Amino acid sequence: MLYELHELQHASFSSLRAWAKTAAQLYGSPYSPLSYTPMGRVVAAGSEVFLRTTQRYEKPAFGIDFTEIDEKPYAVLEETVLENPFCHLKRFSKEGLNIAQPKVLIVAPLSGHYATLLRDTVRSFVKDFEVWVTDWVDAKLVPLSFGAFHFDDYVKYVQDFIRFIGPDLHVVSVCQPTVPVLVAVSLMSAHQDPLVPKSMIMMGGPIDTRKNPTTVNNFAKSHPLSWFESRVIYRVPVKYPGYLRQVYPGFLQHAGFVAMNPGRHINSHRDFFYQLVRGDGESANVHRNFYDEYNAVMDLPAEYYLETLDRVFHRHALAEGTLVSCGELVRPDAITKTALLTVEGELDDISGNGQTMAAQVLCANIPEKQRESLLAKDVGHYGIFSGRRFREMVYPTIKSFIEKEA
Repeated sequence: MLYELHELQHASFSSLRAWAKTAAQLYGSPYSPLSYTPMGRVVAAGSEVFLRTTQRYEKPAFGIDFTEIDEKPYAVLEETVLENPFCHLKRFSKEGLNIAQPKVLIVAPLSGHYATLLRDTVRSFVKDFEVWVTDWVDAKLVPLSFGAFHFDDYVKYVQDFIRFIGPDLHVVSVCQPTVPVLVAVSLMSAHQDPLVPKSMIMMGGPIDTRKNPTTVNNFAKSHPLSWFESRVIYRVPVKYPGYLRQVYPGFLQHAGFVAMNPGRHINSHRDFFYQLVRGDGESANVHRNFYDEYNAVMDLPAEYYLETLDRVFHRHALAEGTLVSCGELVRPDAITKTALLTVEGELDDISGNGQTMAAQVLCANIPEKQRESLLAKDVGHYGIFSGRRFREMVYPTIKSFIEKEA
């Protein structure tokens, strides 16, 4: 019922949103004399804050139109090259570039936000590499006829994408996908697949959540699987293509994100209101851009979500050496031809320090000269893959590592 009540609540605000939109235009338009009065600015600001805190946020666009190489601009072409029910594979190529660049697959998280959360990551990589990105599909848009999506399906998707792109590939996994990526490469290595990636770059992921557990880890561990199944799993309402599919709704995930730092979000919206009143358009646009991305969330397939909780956060199966995937025991020590770089943020409050580094121990047979690790100082979880510190500190290390292994 909760999903239906959420839809009802959104619909009940439709009239108020219409009034707020009218007020924002009437009191905020530069062509309206009311916009130049103190009261007009207050009404316009309050109306926009109301609209932005009650509206639905659509999937954002990557919006990467060009890049510069040796001070020469190149148009970036974004295209979908492979479509599966739950994930599309996107390619970002440079038009007119005649030199070969290393191939990189960026595996985006399937954890509530869209792949566009990695926009800054992709924008940095696209300059120096030929880039592919996993673009996960909102589960409520996938008809039930396509069946369920399990943890093992995620692993198979990663393997399919690796084989589709071809040899000499480097795989970058950000946060949640570090586990299925390590599983996929382990299984391929055990079968001596000739298309195993040349390197894996694992960023801020929960390889072993027993190490320096965070609030997120403790919450997941302190509740039995049955608790999550009964309280956060719901069926998609009738209005969506995925009607009756069981999902972990995006609005619940978003509520969890906000609940981690409620004061920060309240202060941010208060500051946004005063920025609008003062006419500080530049600061207001920074707020809009951030929350356009942050508030755009997607539903997750219930079976995948619950299996991840069980295997990664409850049983620690990969770290314990007991994980079975696709009918086989997963052995990371089977990896011998894929180099490994682990990246962690010193201030990461989602994946604690040491959780990603645990992959270095599990992958015991990778030659020492093909291993590196980075602990980014004064960097939180999102700073590992986005923002100034990512561009100045993390990305140069990744770029150097890939070029060394290319």
